[in-house]
Amino acid sequence: MDRIDEMVGSRARDPLAVRQRVEAMEKLLEGMFVIPGINRRVGLDFIVGLVPVVGDIITAAMGSYLIWEARNLGMSKFQMTRMAGNIGIDTLFGAVPLVGDAFDFLWRSNTKNLRIIRKHLDKHHPETVTIQQ
Repeated sequence: MDRIDEMVGSRARDPLAVRQRVEAMEKLLEGMFVIPGINRRVGLDFIVGLVPVVGDIITAAMGSYLIWEARNLGMSKFQMTRMAGNIGIDTLFGAVPLVGDAFDFLWRSNTKNLRIIRKHLDKHHPETVTIQQ
């Protein structure tokens, strides 16, 4: 059993695996669907956020996953605090009825957090860099 725990633990901290997971989570939260006519991508953060307060709490929890992955990478407390701030702003303003829905449409906390993680990975783990489409 220790061998399995060791294998799972090493995969959890593997920079390439982390990059793939955070990119997939960001796509799920921010870019899963395209709104026809305006060609704007939205994801679960916007859709679930339409449910007042509860939706914003759920998407904040989902966005916090990126912070957990940042911790797995050994990112600094400053970087993780910035990421938490992005989620906090998204949650705080997103919880306001109607205005919050427009804010969720424009403010992409998970995309901002992915950018912070990518910058860290590109600097400290350049072998994980992928070509962006």
